[in-house]
Amino acid sequence: MKFTLLKEDAYSKARLGEMETAHGKIKTPIFMPVGTVGTVKGIHQHELIEDTLAQIILGNTYHLYLRPGLDIIEGAGGLHKFIGWDKPLLTDSGGYQVYSLSGRRKITEKGVKFQSHIDGSSHFFTPEYAIDIQRTIGADIIMAFDECTPYPCEYEYAKESMHMTHRWLKRCCDRFDITEGKYGYEQTFFPIVQGSVYKDLRLQSAEKIASFERDGNAIGGLSVGEPHDMMYEMTDIVCLILPWNKPRYLMGVGTPSNLLENIALGIDMFDCVMPTRNARNGMLFTSEGTMNMKNRKWADDYSPLDPNGTSFVDNTYTKAYVRHLFTNNELLAKQIATLHNIRFYLWLMEQAQEQLEAGTFTAWKNQMVKKLDVRL
Repeated sequence: MKFTLLKEDAYSKARLGEMETAHGKIKTPIFMPVGTVGTVKGIHQHELIEDTLAQIILGNTYHLYLRPGLDIIEGAGGLHKFIGWDKPLLTDSGGYQVYSLSGRRKITEKGVKFQSHIDGSSHFFTPEYAIDIQRTIGADIIMAFDECTPYPCEYEYAKESMHMTHRWLKRCCDRFDITEGKYGYEQTFFPIVQGSVYKDLRLQSAEKIASFERDGNAIGGLSVGEPHDMMYEMTDIVCLILPWNKPRYLMGVGTPSNLLENIALGIDMFDCVMPTRNARNGMLFTSEGTMNMKNRKWADDYSPLDPNGTSFVDNTYTKAYVRHLFTNNELLAKQIATLHNIRFYLWLMEQAQEQLEAGTFTAWKNQMVKKLDVRL
């Protein structure tokens, strides 16, 4: 992978960049729609490309390992071919999903034993096996196996967890370095900064992660319930340490305003289930704020979903029609809402890129964040 910094903002730490992978280029800052089991729920791959203009999507190691299983994915020639997606892919390592299985897993120095949420069967992930799995899945960017601590989290637990994550990282790197991709192209490996919401731990972790000198770095363990200001503080601290000339990926974040604020702190990459999950529940993001499409107020509103034209569906479907579909529990409601929200998130990234190019990012960002969290 090659990362090129194209421009830096004069009034913040925001950056305009470009990543080049085996499956294409990605302009940053970028948001990655989450395709947990090889699909962004409810929409086709061609819609992701043609309608939302997605450049890269994310797959989930834990879920893909359980279903369809590694044999099926490898038999297809990797996840790209299995799902019919010829653009870049990123996989997480399964660490966050193991974290979420709090009642079904046991963490030791060697790895994590857990029970499948599907059938209760037992499985064991080590750092080495997490790399092997991601080699088989075949994503362009793969992640270190780490422990994601909850919020709130006691200092001593966060400290021990962070050090174990660092030891696991060494094992991940060793495994990555002695193995090769299975499908004729190179993969890129990102370590993950941990340390909960403790400034000294985040500094230690960022310094340790940077010392491995990988092609990109990620920040984990945020957006797990902590206040947004605390998230921004931790991100700011970490970005002061992580190399400026390598991409920085903030995992699992977040709301539209979260994205803009974190771009201003130096983040280049994001992923989150929020736009798709909220869409299925009738919550749409727009350039003027958020809308609950199940509300009665939209029943006779024949205006576009977003007045600024951020959605491919704006010239086709009105608020009244989409509200009608949700009222009748039509599947098309969720599909339209999902496409709209993903397109909005990617439109927001495109706007950020344009503002960075023009040198007007900070003023634009400050104006946008005032509107994005408004409930319409």
